[in-house]
Amino acid sequence: MLKHRGFPSRLPGTDHQFTIRRANKDGATLLRARERYADRRPADREADAGFMLALWEHFGAEPFPRGNLDAGRLSWLFGREVVPAEEPFDPASYDALLRIDPVRARASFPEVFGDE
Repeated sequence: MLKHRGFPSRLPGTDHQFTIRRANKDGATLLRARERYADRRPADREADAGFMLALWEHFGAEPFPRGNLDAGRLSWLFGREVVPAEEPFDPASYDALLRIDPVRARASFPEVFGDE
């Protein structure tokens, strides 16, 4: 499992995890798109925005391997702002390539992208 050096491990000042420390011995947790409802807690919405900011600052629009990124946090963005970058895509692989969809990411997280 690739560890993304320099990527924040969590949202500062919270327990919202962004990365995992070690690979799961039974394999990577399956990535699946999770529905974000309008009534989510503000802290959860802030964690999503913080994770998107970290992804954008670290990878930009370039494809990146899933590596040690937390599957739970990634699943809140998967299928919308973060999409597969390869076909066929294995949602249960640490080596799977992902990329940010800049158009959807800007629409969902305008506070992250500011005036770009």
